[in-house]
Amino acid sequence: MPATFFQDDDVDPEIRDWLTQMFAASAALGSRPGMEVAQMRAIAEQQREPWRRGGPGMYASEELHVGPHALRVRIHRPVAEDVLPVLVYLHGGGWSLFSIDTHDRLMREYAARAGIAVLGLDYRLAPENPFPAAIEDVAEVLAWLDEEGPAHGLDPARYALGGDSAGANLALCGTLERRAAGKPLPRAMLLNYGAYDRAERPSYERYGDGERYMLTAPEMADFWTTYLGGEAVQDPRALPFRADLGRLAPAWLCIAQCDVLLDENLEMARRLAEAGNPVESRVYQGATHSFLEAVAASSLADRAIAEASEWLAKQMK
Repeated sequence: MPATFFQDDDVDPEIRDWLTQMFAASAALGSRPGMEVAQMRAIAEQQREPWRRGGPGMYASEELHVGPHALRVRIHRPVAEDVLPVLVYLHGGGWSLFSIDTHDRLMREYAARAGIAVLGLDYRLAPENPFPAAIEDVAEVLAWLDEEGPAHGLDPARYALGGDSAGANLALCGTLERRAAGKPLPRAMLLNYGAYDRAERPSYERYGDGERYMLTAPEMADFWTTYLGGEAVQDPRALPFRADLGRLAPAWLCIAQCDVLLDENLEMARRLAEAGNPVESRVYQGATHSFLEAVAASSLADRAIAEASEWLAKQMK
């Protein structure tokens, strides 16, 4: 399918072709404004299905249901070592969409490239389970890792927290929760184009065109409302700009240039560094929100995952 042409297009050509295919798939599956969340989830799963295929094979993969809420987790092990460090990965989707299925290839890419295990969590979704359910689920799976991880070949002393978009929010806020509870912090935070604040910044206007880019300002506003409700929630467990960001873990921020969340990611990188945390940030020119999912078709996504994985492997030694 030929990519949609825009004059003065600032999106990487391979990402543009991927976006064209994604938008066409949504239309073919009947996506439209105002749909019920169950319908939106079903369409999102089908739309992403071709992009979760392929990629690196694993030595072993297993699914479990863990903790008091029987949370579904999937563990990918790229090699046959008895014990591996582990990245706990939290998928994006505005706290209301997507799953460990939609993000399966991305998790396997990190596992293979960093040489570590990856544990993906299907946290409870809003609106059925609004804030703070998801952040409680992160704490729940980390408690399971502390107690049961070694029985599954996972080293709880060498873990990282990561995610994309809403998942990056949960990874950062999950780290804040561990610090507040006096529990061991992750070795690293892998933060991919995260959603950190409900306030709109100039990048919302610059990159909010739904015909050109992946995520719009109204969509992001709806995601926040679904997650937090209509009230003006100021809890730092949801809005980490309101938290003390000191004494956390080294952070890698993957930032997409053509993204409504560009400005808040740049600001988060600055604030984390000013608070004394080691920070590596990369702005990927021509990248849009969700671009890492295009790794099968995009050299830019491939490079971004490779650079993050190299950094992650060093942090987990």
